[in-house]
Amino acid sequence: MELTLTSPAVLFPAISLLFLAYTNRFLHLSALVRKLHSDWLLGNEPGVRAQVENLRQRIELIRWCQAVGIVSLLGCLASMLSLIASHAQVSLWLFAFSAVTMAISLLLALWEVLLSGGALNIYLNEMAVPPDRTPSNHP
Repeated sequence: MELTLTSPAVLFPAISLLFLAYTNRFLHLSALVRKLHSDWLLGNEPGVRAQVENLRQRIELIRWCQAVGIVSLLGCLASMLSLIASHAQVSLWLFAFSAVTMAISLLLALWEVLLSGGALNIYLNEMAVPPDRTPSNHP
C-alpha cells in the first residue's frame, strides 16, 4: 500500500469536529455540575448524590476521549512529517497508529454517550413517585 500526504490529511477535519463535539459535551457537563452543586448547597435536589458518580465517570471518559484524540492527531502529524522525509514505511505505521487511536477515542465517546442515559434515568425515576407521597408497601 502506498500512503500519500493526502491520506493522513483526511483525518484533520474529522479530528477537529471530534474535538468540538467532545468540548461541547464537556462544557455541558461542567454547567450541569455547577447547577447540581448549587442545588446541593440549597438542599433542593434529592437526586444530586445519585448524579455525582455518573457525572464523574462521564467527565473522566470525555477527558480520555480528548487525550486519545490528541495522540491520534500527533500520530497523524508524525505520519505526514515522515512522508515529507521520505520514510514511507514509518509513515504507514504512524498512520495506522493514528487510525487506531482515533477508533479508541470514538469507542470512549460511545461509552460516554451510553452513560449519559443513566443520568436521565435518575431524574425519570424521581419523577415516577409524586413528591408529596412516599412509596409505601400498602396496596
